[in-house]
Amino acid sequence: MIFCSLYSGSSGNSIFVSSGKAKILVDAGLPGKSIEAALKSIGESPCDIDGIFVTHEHTDHIKGIGVMSRKYDIPIYANEKTWKSMCGSIGKIKEYNIKVFDKRSISIKDMDIVNYSIPHDAACPVGYSIYSSGKKASIATDLGCFTEEVKRNIEDSDVILLESNHDVEMLKFGPYPYNLKRRILSNVGHLSNDDCGIAIANMVNDKPMNIVLGHLSKTNNYPELAYQTVVNLLTERKIKLGKDVNLSMADRNKPSNHIEF
Repeated sequence: MIFCSLYSGSSGNSIFVSSGKAKILVDAGLPGKSIEAALKSIGESPCDIDGIFVTHEHTDHIKGIGVMSRKYDIPIYANEKTWKSMCGSIGKIKEYNIKVFDKRSISIKDMDIVNYSIPHDAACPVGYSIYSSGKKASIATDLGCFTEEVKRNIEDSDVILLESNHDVEMLKFGPYPYNLKRRILSNVGHLSNDDCGIAIANMVNDKPMNIVLGHLSKTNNYPELAYQTVVNLLTERKIKLGKDVNLSMADRNKPSNHIEF
């Protein structure tokens, strides 16, 4: 399998995952031209994408899905509540490319895509775990808290993109209005650097994990701060970087973490 974060952050998100025969995007939250450019920069063609899987209807996850679907005839997969919430924002989609799922697992060629509920303030938000040939990649962002359901679905993955959205002190004393701060800090908001580190520590087992920190706030975080906060928490718990956990950052503005496994 190949995993690559095309863009990750509060300004837009999209992840590319491929197996031997299938290629998908999880979200397309930037303009279509940006998604096209990112794919081409890693040697992939938008024409080869078998489907776009939507986590939830917020703009930083759906901005480019309508354009990509119309231009390249790509099916869009989302649950019913998400479809109802986003259909007015993405333009007209061909009927046969509207894929409303009500099952936990969908198969495309040699790839199985499993969705699971996440705690976020959207209509019916989900994360995804993608399986093929005994390998597994998971995406878990936009989490107000790290639930047992999220842990159960992602903990045995070869690669995990996990949210490390904000530094709590930066958020509390930053420029956001009070109501927005409350939303982000709530159980249906976003995962902090500290909570991300604790979540990783609670997943460590005998299988080495590749953890990619993503969905960072542009206003309330820095990549260096997110990384060091997580490293400190893991070190305190005697978890060894490079042995128990391989830790890296997803870039906000360009493809990163092109991992083949």
